[in-house]
Amino acid sequence: MAVAQRTALPAQRGAGWNKLAEKVVAHAFLIAISVIFMVPFFWMVSGSLKTGVDLNAFPVVWFPKTLTLENYIAGLQVFPFARYLFNTLVICAFSMLGAALSSSFVAYGLSRIEWRWRTPLFVVILSTMMIPFYVTMVPLFTMFRSIGWTDTYLPLIVPHFFGVPFYIFLLRQFFLSIPKEMSESARMDGANELVIYWRIILPLAKPALAAVALFQFLTSWNDLLGPLIYLSDADSYTLSLGLTFFRSEYSSQFGPLMAASTVVVIPVIVVFFFAQRTFIQGITLTGVKG
Repeated sequence: MAVAQRTALPAQRGAGWNKLAEKVVAHAFLIAISVIFMVPFFWMVSGSLKTGVDLNAFPVVWFPKTLTLENYIAGLQVFPFARYLFNTLVICAFSMLGAALSSSFVAYGLSRIEWRWRTPLFVVILSTMMIPFYVTMVPLFTMFRSIGWTDTYLPLIVPHFFGVPFYIFLLRQFFLSIPKEMSESARMDGANELVIYWRIILPLAKPALAAVALFQFLTSWNDLLGPLIYLSDADSYTLSLGLTFFRSEYSSQFGPLMAASTVVVIPVIVVFFFAQRTFIQGITLTGVKG
C-alpha cells in the first residue's frame, strides 16, 4: 500500500506540471494573438494624440512625443458627431428590432412545428448566406430607387424585418434545445402556436435574442457600404459614412480622422463590455443541439 502511494505521488505531480505547462502555453498564445489584434486599435488611439510631425515621421513613432488634443478639436469641428450618432442609433434600433423578431419567428417555424418542407427550406435559407452582397447590390438599389426609398433609412431597416439567415440559424439551434414537452403541454391547454411562441419560447430565448441584437447592432453600426449606396443627403449620414469627410481626392487628414474614429469606436466598446457575458452565453447556448 505504502509502495503504491509512493509511486502514485510522482505521477500526480508530473500530471499537474503538464497541465500547468499546457495552461501557460495556451495563455501565452492567446496573449500573443490579442496583442496582434490590438495593434490597429493602439495605432489609431496613439495617432489621435500625435502632432502632425509625429504622424508623418519616419521611422514610425509608436508613442507620441508630445500629447495633444488638437486632432479631437479639429475632428469634432468638422464631424457633427451628435447628428450622426442619432442617425446611426435610429438605424441600429429598428434593425435590431426587425432582425430579432423576424428571425425568431422564422426559426420557431423551422424548429418547433412539424411540417414536411421545413428541412429543405432551412437548407435554402442557409444557402443564401453564400451569396455575396455585391451580387444583389445593383438589383436591390434599382428596386429601392423605383419605389422611392433612396435617400431614406428604409433600405437599411426594412429588409431586416424579413429575417436574416445567420440569425435564423442561431435561434433555430437554441429553440431545438428547449424540451418539446413544454410546447405539447401548452397545446393541450389550448394555446395556439402564436401564444406558445410569444409567451413560452421567446422568454426562454432571451440570451440568444440578446446575442442576435448585439450582432445586428455591431453590423449596422459599422456598415459603410449600405449608407454609401442609399444616402446622399449629408444630414442623414451615419457615423461610419461621416468619417469620409476627412478624405479628399488628393489627401487625407489622418490626425482628425483617427480622433473621430476613436470617438466612434468608444460606444461599441462600451456596449460590448457590458453585454459580453450575455453575448457569450447566447452564442454558447445556440450550439447545444444541432
